Amino acid sequence: MNIGLFGGTFDPIHHGHLALARGAHERFQLGCIHFVPANIPPHKQRYPIASYFHRYAMVALATMNEKAFVPSLLEAPEEVVVAAIHGKKRQAETATPGANYTIDTVRRLKPTLKKSDRLFFLIGIDAFDGIASWHEAEALFGECEFIVASRPGYSLADVANALPERLRPKVAVTQPFAKQPAKGDLVLPGATVHLLENVHHNVSATAIRDAVAAKRPLTKFVGAAVAEYIKKMGLYRSR
Repeated sequence: MNIGLFGGTFDPIHHGHLALARGAHERFQLGCIHFVPANIPPHKQRYPIASYFHRYAMVALATMNEKAFVPSLLEAPEEVVVAAIHGKKRQAETATPGANYTIDTVRRLKPTLKKSDRLFFLIGIDAFDGIASWHEAEALFGECEFIVASRPGYSLADVANALPERLRPKVAVTQPFAKQPAKGDLVLPGATVHLLENVHHNVSATAIRDAVAAKRPLTKFVGAAVAEYIKKMGLYRSR
């Protein structure tokens, strides 16, 4: 089976995230996609505005009608995982674990998969642009294939040049691709990257928070269930 892993802050999960997941699900015949909200994302300059519990709840609401989409606790605070195992209803407000690194998440997930399963990591091209700075980035490419949601303005050379240095082709190799749009597959020793086109939605968390502050409808950005949750729980009113 082809398995997808989609990590992020999901603060909140929006139409852009779901479009990427649906596109990847269809093109690569993914049997399931694990949506993994980060408790403490290492690549953000500040912590998420909404708590882990709210962000996980919104992921669960956004994916509840998609059979292949699975909300995951892989990066939950430790107390949440313990509570889930024991069936206890308690919150982990005192949890202060370290940052969630994707390589660790992948290594926790892989032992639960069959040897014949293929693991794909889903990511937007803006985030992929900084992939070389990720913790154990080179090792991460050895653990899974990447599905990168492309968008206009990026070339195939941009994708190749974003790879960790030891996996990156020489400039002479990538230069001819500078005028080619980021599409197709990039298969190199130690790295396999699939470019996914026509799934980009111009949605940002900032726009969603601005809409909340202005008391405008949110269904342009998020699903109805998520919009109702944001309203009911009073999220994003102060920034």
